Amino acid sequence: MTHDAEHGFSQSKAAAPHGYLPTEVEYHRAFAGPERRILRGLTVILLLFGGLIGFANLGLAGASFIDASILGRSGFTPLAHAATSLALALLIPYSMLLQRVFYGLPTGSLHSVTGCFRFDMFGRSLLVIGPLVLIPMSLTSLFMPGDTITWSHMDIVAFFITGMILTPLAAAGEEYGFRGLMFRIVGSWTLGPLSGAILGIILTAGLFSLFHGSSDPYLLTSYLVLFSSLAVITWRTGGLEVAVVIHGVYNVSGLVLATALHVDIGGALAGRSEIVGVPANLLPGLVVGAIAILFVAATWKDGPLRTDRQR
Repeated sequence: MTHDAEHGFSQSKAAAPHGYLPTEVEYHRAFAGPERRILRGLTVILLLFGGLIGFANLGLAGASFIDASILGRSGFTPLAHAATSLALALLIPYSMLLQRVFYGLPTGSLHSVTGCFRFDMFGRSLLVIGPLVLIPMSLTSLFMPGDTITWSHMDIVAFFITGMILTPLAAAGEEYGFRGLMFRIVGSWTLGPLSGAILGIILTAGLFSLFHGSSDPYLLTSYLVLFSSLAVITWRTGGLEVAVVIHGVYNVSGLVLATALHVDIGGALAGRSEIVGVPANLLPGLVVGAIAILFVAATWKDGPLRTDRQR
């Protein structure tokens, strides 16, 4: 296990030259240096949330105009879902741009400690971990109460297409924004890597859970466990690939099951604060939490993957 004392709890490594990743640091410590730069970090976090809200509002405004003026529709439509998903997907290049402008690191370094997207890890995770997430999501849908709505065949097909293509990108956008950029920002505010990981996990999971707009104890707990686990997995694996797989399967399966069961998705999204959860909502988070524990156990001896020391 890598402890703060082993990597200088009392002092941080010197910052790398502009445009280069620092050597021998964990994923969340890429921004760490002699100075905490908290004000800069808060500015970037505000810009991240501003971009998220701005992209979503612009996308929904455009979709609503087309739905109302051309298609004669309103409410939550496949076009509205596509616009929202595209808005979230834009967080990927936007987060990379913010990292480049404010911290001077290569855009690709946001993927992982290797500086690139590890497709081998992504593929293995999809094959092995994907089904482990799909099963509890399916079981949870059996116990979730909710209003139903009649979807046309065209709508179901449209939701399926946008769900398969755009929803994974939307989930990836959230990962790059929160478990990527924000995790690195908060993780750089402490003197050592372990304390930075703990602070980063707590703040990113807490803010992202509250951003989902539910105060129901079951739903809020499920979000906290899920997002904390994704941050832990990102930390231990040294990148976002596994978290992207888990979040993508989570969101895609939820959308496909909801349309197949004719759930009123628009009503559920609009009334998130009023949704009453059930104990079954905890199941996906518990499974992902168990996966995170396995990653911690697998990396316990050598510690999390770091730059210039990848396995």
